[in-house]
Amino acid sequence: MDSLRIYVKGGTGGMGHPRLGGEGGRGGDVWLVAQEKTTLKRIKDQCPHKRFVAGVGAPSSVRALKGEKGRDCEVVVPPGISVLSCDGEKIGELNKAGDRILVARGGLGGCLVTNFLPLKGQIQTVHLDFKLIADVGLVGFPNAGKSSLLSKISHAKPQIADYPFTTVKPELGKIMYPDYKQISVADLPGLIEGAHANRGMGHKFLKHIERTKQLLFVVDVSGFRLSSKTRFRTAFETILLLTQELELYKEELRTKPALLAVNKMDLPNAQNSLNELMKQLQNPQDSLHLVEKEMLPQSTIDFKDIIPVSAHTGEGIEELKTCIRKSLDEEAEKEKEEYQKEKLRILQTSEV
Repeated sequence: MDSLRIYVKGGTGGMGHPRLGGEGGRGGDVWLVAQEKTTLKRIKDQCPHKRFVAGVGAPSSVRALKGEKGRDCEVVVPPGISVLSCDGEKIGELNKAGDRILVARGGLGGCLVTNFLPLKGQIQTVHLDFKLIADVGLVGFPNAGKSSLLSKISHAKPQIADYPFTTVKPELGKIMYPDYKQISVADLPGLIEGAHANRGMGHKFLKHIERTKQLLFVVDVSGFRLSSKTRFRTAFETILLLTQELELYKEELRTKPALLAVNKMDLPNAQNSLNELMKQLQNPQDSLHLVEKEMLPQSTIDFKDIIPVSAHTGEGIEELKTCIRKSLDEEAEKEKEEYQKEKLRILQTSEV
């Protein structure tokens, strides 16, 4: 499961002591804490009521005028979680083990300000939304060969078959390099036309892809047809449709760095199909008039590299792995340069 709604309640404060001016302890807080080797399903199984309540603050007394704070409640969640309020407002993210987010603050203990009466803790329902975190996300329509490709470039063993919709949950693999560098790759449930409007596994796929650093488009060189009831799409049309689906869901997805793997180069006439596709990609404006207007994205993606591959024979796999690493290294270097420039700008501003 990739989402869970839970009820959280901060502890009520402790009673104050009006005669002695003593303050009750503050109620405990509810925290979400990211920890490896846990899942949203485990949270649901262990706490079927999905209610998490912090402890009540201790009352003020003759022995202890300042009551102790109530016990905090820590809810252990997997890394890679977005936390939303019931109104859909983003509270924060837990990206790595050890990250913490306060989701319900305890109430004040009784004191002079509250007429020595304790206040109740914060209560809310929060939505935990798991988004995959990977360096590279594979983007493609069903049966483009993403699962086969993932198994070739990494140690993952996804389910593979010669019919669409074989990937029904995200699969993660790691590309291992001779110098021990590792790059994580996510094979996500196949898109279909209309995914941006939540058709098929639409939004489930698209929200996972948001949390990848780069995209690897995977298309069948000979084109794609989902079923006998749907139209055949050429490789060029497939790329346009994939771009449009990402763009309509969230425009920023189109700006992610992207590579293109043209798969199934072992098929008959694959080279001719590839040559035609390369012409279309080099001058897309010359071919857009041949495509239905409804299929056109606002702008086409400028791929950093286009690599012909065959997940079946292994053709182009090593080149693809090299291109993935090169692309990620280039983007990391850009981020480093921008960070250094920002630090310098802040330093110069502070000196003025």
